[in-house]
Amino acid sequence: MEVFWYIPTHGDGRYLATSKGSRRATPFYLRQIAEAVDGLGFGGALLPTGRSCEDAWVVASSLAAVTRRMKFLVAVRPGLVSPTVSARMAVSLDKISGGRCLINVVTGGDPSELAGEGLHLDHDARYEVTDEFLEVWKPLLEGKEVDFEGRHLKIIGGRLLIDRERKPNVPLYFGGSSDAAIEVAAKHVDLYLTWGEPPAQAAEKIARVRMRAAELGRTLRFGMRLHIVVRETNAAAWTAADELIRYVSDDRSRSRSKPSPAWTRSGSGGWCNSMAGAAKISRLARICGPASASFVGERERHWSVIPKLCRDASRNTWTSVSTRSFFRAIRDWRRRTMWRSCFFRSCLSGGKPGRRKSSPRADSQLRPRGKESVDER
Repeated sequence: MEVFWYIPTHGDGRYLATSKGSRRATPFYLRQIAEAVDGLGFGGALLPTGRSCEDAWVVASSLAAVTRRMKFLVAVRPGLVSPTVSARMAVSLDKISGGRCLINVVTGGDPSELAGEGLHLDHDARYEVTDEFLEVWKPLLEGKEVDFEGRHLKIIGGRLLIDRERKPNVPLYFGGSSDAAIEVAAKHVDLYLTWGEPPAQAAEKIARVRMRAAELGRTLRFGMRLHIVVRETNAAAWTAADELIRYVSDDRSRSRSKPSPAWTRSGSGGWCNSMAGAAKISRLARICGPASASFVGERERHWSVIPKLCRDASRNTWTSVSTRSFFRAIRDWRRRTMWRSCFFRSCLSGGKPGRRKSSPRADSQLRPRGKESVDER
C-alpha cells in the first residue's frame, strides 16, 4: 500500500469556518510541504483542482524541480481541455519530473463552477465526454496516430511528436459512484478512487467496480481519500479535533450534514452519499466532509489516528477495499505532529509503532528556516 499526502493549493488553516489562523498558498509554503513529503518517504501528493485552487499543473511543474521521489497526482478535466493538449502536458511533466506524473481524471463538480469555465453538460453527458476523451488520450500516449469521431469529440490525425526518451507510463486515477462513472472506470483507468465511506459501503462499491472491470478483462487498483488527526494518545487526538471546529456553530454543523443544492444538482453520488451518512454520526464528522465524515463511525473509531488505532481501523478497510490512500491531516509545525502519520506505513505492514529513523534531509525540513518556516497559526 502507498500513502500519499496533499498539497493545499487553495490555502491552509488551523481551524474550519474561519479565517483565523489561515495561511496563503505561497510558493515557499507549498515547497516546504513537498520537500517534507519527498524526504519522509510518502509516495506522492494529490494536487486539488477547482476555481479556488492554484493551477495543479503549474504547481506540480514547479515542485518537480525541488523533489526527487514523490509523484504528483494532477487533474485533467475532460470537456475543458482537449485530449491531445492534455496528453502533451502529461508527457512533458512526466519527462521533466523523471516519470513522476499521475493523472486524476475529474469529471464531476459544482455545476455553477463548470458553467463559469464554459462546460454546460449534464451529469451523463459529462461522463460521455470522459469516455471519448480517454478513448483518444490513451493511444496518444502509446505513440499512435488517432482519428476519432464521437458524439462530443472529433480528432483527425492526432499525434504527439515531441521528443520522448522512453514510452511514458502515466497511470490514470478516477472516482465516481454512478453507473456511468463505474463504466468509465472499469473501461479505462488504472486506479479507482473513493471518498472515505464506511468500510461496508466502500467494499460494496469497490466490488461493483472490480466485477465490471473483470467482465472487460481488466484489473484495477483502488484508493481512498481520508482526513486524519495524529497525536500521541486518543484523548490528545480528540482534543486537537475539537480545537479544529471550535469556531463552527451547531447550526452550521447541522447544515453541513446535508448535501448542498449545488452538489445535489451535480449528481456527485459519492459526495452526497457520504454526507447523508454523516448526518447520523458525530458533529466533527458532519463538519469535515466526505473525506472523513462517513468513515468515522463512532467517536472512538478511525478519525483520531494514533498508531494502534490507525493499524486496526485501516486493516479492516484495506483488506477488502483499498490499496492507496490520500491524507489531509491536522498540522502543527511547531510540535512536529504533522509528520507522525509516517507511522501509518509501518503499522499497515505489520511493523511496531515507533519513531521513524530520521535523516539529515528530513530533519532539516522540520527545523525552522526563517520567518515563514514556522506556522504561526
